[in-house]
Amino acid sequence: MAMIELKNLTKTYPEQQRPAVFNVNLAVEEKAIITLLGPSGCGKTTLLRLIAGFERPDSGEVVLNGHTVAGKGIWLPPEKRGLGMVFQDYALFPHLSVEKNIGFGYRGKDKKEQIRSMLERVDLAGYEKRQPYELSGGQQQRVALARALIRNPVVVLFDEPFSSLDAKMREQMRGDLKRILKTAQTTAIFVSHDQKDALAISDEIVVIRQGVIQQQGSPVEIYRYPENRFVATFVGRSNLLQGTVAESGQAVDTAIGTIPCHHIHHHLPGDNVFLSVRPDGLRLAPEGSLIGQIQDLTYSGERYQAVVRIQTTDGQSVDLISHIHARHGVCLGNQIRFEVLPEFTAVIQDDGDGHPAG
Repeated sequence: MAMIELKNLTKTYPEQQRPAVFNVNLAVEEKAIITLLGPSGCGKTTLLRLIAGFERPDSGEVVLNGHTVAGKGIWLPPEKRGLGMVFQDYALFPHLSVEKNIGFGYRGKDKKEQIRSMLERVDLAGYEKRQPYELSGGQQQRVALARALIRNPVVVLFDEPFSSLDAKMREQMRGDLKRILKTAQTTAIFVSHDQKDALAISDEIVVIRQGVIQQQGSPVEIYRYPENRFVATFVGRSNLLQGTVAESGQAVDTAIGTIPCHHIHHHLPGDNVFLSVRPDGLRLAPEGSLIGQIQDLTYSGERYQAVVRIQTTDGQSVDLISHIHARHGVCLGNQIRFEVLPEFTAVIQDDGDGHPAG
C-alpha cells in the first residue's frame, strides 16, 4: 500500500490565471525517499503544502496511510496528519538547547529516552546542552530532523533543506540525511530545484513543470531516459537531435549519422522524432563512427566538459557536449573519434505543460 496518494489534485490561487497544481496523481511507497524537482514557481512547494495541510485543494484527494485527509467534504488539519516537517531555515527555537528543541511538544513519558535516542541517531550525542547558534548549518539541520522524527511521523516533509549550506556541507548532508532516513525506515518527501540534490538522495524523482508532473522515475531513469525536452534540459545537460527511427527500430537516423537507441517508446521505423543524447553517452573510441573537433573545454578536476563540432551529412555542422575523463588529456582544437552509448540516449517528446487550453 502507498504511504501517500495524491488523486487528481488541483489548486489555483486567486491571483493566478492557471492552476499552481493541476490534476496531479502521485503514489509514494512506504520507506521511499522522493524528491519533487522543478524550477521556482513550478508548483512543488504547493504540492508539499497540500500534503502537509497548509493548503486546501480545489479538487482531488490527499490520502495518508490509507486514510483520506483532504477531499470532498473531508479535511484534517496539519497537526492531526501525523507528519514531520523540516523547514528551509530549520525553524529552531533560538532560546532553547538542542535537547529542548528536539523534545519540544513531545508528551510521552519516555521523553528523555527518546531525546537520547534521537541524538545518537543524528550523530549529535554530547551536543544536548548546546544552543542553536553554537551549531553549524548541518548540525542545525540534524536537530530539526531529530525533532521531526521523535514523534514517529507517517512521513517527513523537507522544504529545500540544503539551500543554505555551502557546497562541501551540502554534499555531506545529502549522505547524512539519506543514511538517517534509511536507518529510521522513514518515508520522506523533499522539495528541491537542484538536480544534484535530487539525483544524490532520492529513490524516485518527480519532475514538475507549471504544476504538472512531467516524469516520475528513479534517478537513473530520469537522467538516462528523459521523456520530454524539458526533463532532458532541466535535469542535467543533453544534446537534442532531430531524426527518424531507423528500420531496425533500435536506432535513429540523424544528420550526423545513425545513433543507437534502445529507448524509443512506441515509435515505428520512419517516424520523425527528437533524440536526447546525454554528454556521458559520448565516449572516446579510436574506431568510433563520429569524428569531431574540440571547440571548447571546461576542466572540473575529474573530467572535461567539451564542446565538439561535428560535420553533418549536408555540409553543415552541429556542436555536441561531451564529458571526457581528465586522464585522456585532450586539448582545444584536437580532432577526436567517439561512439554513442545507447544507454544514455532516448527518444523524447516535445514539451507540453498539460494544462487545459484557455
